[in-house]
Amino acid sequence: METVFDAMQIQQFLPHRYPFLLVDRIIEFEPRKRIVGIKNVTINEFFFQGHFPGAPVMPGVLVIEAMAQTAGVLMYHEVADASNKLVFFTGIDKAKFRRPVVPGDTLRLELTVLKLKSRYIRLRGEAYVDGQLVAEAEITSSLVDIGAVRRNAAALQISALQEEATRGAGDAQEGSA
Repeated sequence: METVFDAMQIQQFLPHRYPFLLVDRIIEFEPRKRIVGIKNVTINEFFFQGHFPGAPVMPGVLVIEAMAQTAGVLMYHEVADASNKLVFFTGIDKAKFRRPVVPGDTLRLELTVLKLKSRYIRLRGEAYVDGQLVAEAEITSSLVDIGAVRRNAAALQISALQEEATRGAGDAQEGSA
């Protein structure tokens, strides 16, 4: 397997970092069409501490997340100003989990573009271990401006603080009655 993008190059595309970077390398890449990534699953993964002690299994949602991150490399590759953008997961359809993924497995994440627009992508994802299909799904993602995310996050934080302050004032009034 020839490496097209290694872990350091992937980090030039994706904002994810350890422990949440779930793709180790890209081994096949056809811009706007298809991408194949590899995730080496080790016992040192953070999620194995609690999922499940004594019988570690990679959560299915993280297999799907690994697919989405692999797709993110394909989408970010198309963006001129990727450092100011985030790819947000917007949908998961037809997800099926065929067998558990465990420490020592090597996930082969194959994604094929079904639809691609400037700010939207829909892909068919399949995850394999030793040539056996372990998970599949159709995933969609949207490209958003990071500034808008920060503004919305700040607005949500302010709103939550205001709501908390209002509740606190009500609690204080109830206590004095």
